[in-house]
Amino acid sequence: MRVVFGCFVMALGLAACDIEVAGPRSTGPQAQPLPQVSQSRTGGPQSLADFRAVVQRVEPIAERACRDMRPRLNCDFRIFIDDREGLPPNAYQTLDKNGRPLIGFTPALFLEMRNRDELAFALAHEAAHHIEGHIPQTQNSAAAGAILGSLIGSLAGLDAAGVETAQNIGGTIGARRYSKGFELEADSLGARIAKQSGYDPLRGVLYFARAADPGDRFLGTHPPNADRIDTVRRAVGG
Repeated sequence: MRVVFGCFVMALGLAACDIEVAGPRSTGPQAQPLPQVSQSRTGGPQSLADFRAVVQRVEPIAERACRDMRPRLNCDFRIFIDDREGLPPNAYQTLDKNGRPLIGFTPALFLEMRNRDELAFALAHEAAHHIEGHIPQTQNSAAAGAILGSLIGSLAGLDAAGVETAQNIGGTIGARRYSKGFELEADSLGARIAKQSGYDPLRGVLYFARAADPGDRFLGTHPPNADRIDTVRRAVGG
C-alpha cells in the first residue's frame, strides 16, 4: 500500500499547536505550493487550506480524548507537513525526544485524498496510535523478540555474526507481531474521534476502497483494506 497510516519515524518537535509547512528534518528544496481547490468536500485533491480546516476541528477532539483516556500521557499534539523532497504519500505518528506526540503528513498525500473526511480520518487515526500507546508497545515487543532471537542463536551454537542476525530477525518479528492489530485499533478509535469532530469516518475510510491492498501477508505491517473498512463500520455503527 503506497499510503501508510502509522509508519513510525523519529523527528524533533517545535512549537505547540502549529501546522508547519516545513518538515522537522527538511534537507532538500522546499516542496512546491499545494494546489488550491474550490470543491474540497466533493472530490478532487485536497489543499493546505483543507488540511488546516481539518486540523482545527480534529486536533482539540483528539487531545480531549487523549486526556480522558490517558491522563498521564503527553497529549499536546504537534501536527506538521513533512516537505522533504521525494517523500511518497504518507501520514505517520512518532514522538520527539521529550515524548511529545508528532503527526506528520506529506504533501503527496493531499493529492491522493478526495475530501476532508479522508483527511480527518487519517489525522484521527494517527492520533489514535499515540493514545493507544502503540509506539512503546512496539518497542517493547521488538526488544523481547531481539532477546529471544539472541538466546536461540546462542543455544544453537551460532558465532557472533549469526547471533546478531538471529537477534535482528527476532526484533523484526517482535515489532511486527501486533502491527496489524494496532492498525485496526487505531482505525476504530480514529473513526470515533473523526465522527466527534464532525466528519464522516464512513466516507473517510473509503479511501481504502481505491488504495492498493496489502493483503493478509505473514508479518505484514498493515491489514487488508476490507478489514479496515469493516472495523470503521463497526466502530461508528455504519
